[in-house]
Amino acid sequence: MRLYSTKNTSKFVDLKEAVIKGLPEDNGLFMPEHFPTLPSSFINNLSDYSFEEIAYKVASQLIQDSIPEAALKDIIHNAVNFPAPVVSLDEQFHILELFHGPSLAFKDFGARFMAQTMSYFNQNENRELVILVATSGDTGGAVAAGFYDTPGIKVVILYPSGKVSALQEKQLTTLGKNISAIEIDGTFDDCQALVKKAFLDDELNQAIRLSSANSINIARLIPQSFYYFEAFKQVDTSKDIVFTVPSGNFGNLTAGLMAKKMGLPIHHFIAATNANDIVPSYLETGEYIPRPSVATISNAMDVGNPSNFARMLDLYGSTWNNLKSAISGYRFSDKETKIGIKEVYERYNYTIDPHGAVGYLAFKEYASSHPNSLGIILETAHPSKFIDVVEPVLKSKVNIPQRLADLANKPKEAAFMDTSYGSFKNWLLANY
Repeated sequence: MRLYSTKNTSKFVDLKEAVIKGLPEDNGLFMPEHFPTLPSSFINNLSDYSFEEIAYKVASQLIQDSIPEAALKDIIHNAVNFPAPVVSLDEQFHILELFHGPSLAFKDFGARFMAQTMSYFNQNENRELVILVATSGDTGGAVAAGFYDTPGIKVVILYPSGKVSALQEKQLTTLGKNISAIEIDGTFDDCQALVKKAFLDDELNQAIRLSSANSINIARLIPQSFYYFEAFKQVDTSKDIVFTVPSGNFGNLTAGLMAKKMGLPIHHFIAATNANDIVPSYLETGEYIPRPSVATISNAMDVGNPSNFARMLDLYGSTWNNLKSAISGYRFSDKETKIGIKEVYERYNYTIDPHGAVGYLAFKEYASSHPNSLGIILETAHPSKFIDVVEPVLKSKVNIPQRLADLANKPKEAAFMDTSYGSFKNWLLANY
């Protein structure tokens, strides 16, 4: 497997370099040189395969000989070991539950696969690898759980102060061992900017082996494509299958576009956002205008300059018409999101989190003019992670899984820092 930068399509690296470096030196994003078309015999018979078998088939076709068969099977077995069930609300509305992993969020798939892959590539190195990750909510918890106690790898998680839920914060700040957290007095975009600047700092990279666990790392996107195939096998494929993706940094939607590129016959994608509607605005106007993110109740989508937009453009030849024909964009306010949470509960007796509610509202609007569509709405996190939003709306208690409830009384451990790069760099040099 060879990969190029979205800013330089003529220079290639192997998978190990792409995974360990995370980001090309030119500040682009790594993309596979080639997307294989999976055989129709596989696509048409997905129901004959387990989720783990589907994941291995997709990964092996894409990765090719970059990881030996036995090692790749071990990686998949250790990473894809919890389900991704589709729950049918009615004949048209379906929920893909992606919160059955250890951190109760969809990012467990990517984080666990990436941890296993990095561990494989890092096994013969004599210097530790320091993973930097910015989070607007769920990424940090998934990465912390995925990399916890992994030999030879340490993790630094940056998160915006006061802009993640209380239980999300505990997932980032209570593990200890090889996991450290930094609370940044700013936004997610500030956190992401610090991480990107660190990767481009030659002096810092001479002193510390750095890599990324954000969706800028291709090892996050590859496994996120798996559950599109797994969801597809669980529904009536005689309909027009539409995936509705609550979107912040757009890694999850990009992974779906990759699945389609590999032959999964997805009819359409919906990018569902909150007030941070940079991509829906682009789809409407053809102008990409990043801006500072604003805080919402669906905080994992509070991103003002989505990193993976460059990959989306790359997949569609940087052509606005091609991209908007594949994706429809919708945005919803916090008030509308709360209405969506309540409506799903009252109409279907299903408790949905704020991100899933944005996805539900988006598909509802799309379906009103596309009656033959079958919607698969990605429920990206367990509603208990947003209990402070969901319970007041429903006026009823939300069940908290024990593994999350156990964190409530654990002490938080995090460094507090401003948004200056100098402070962040000095902290890294002092600690690693």
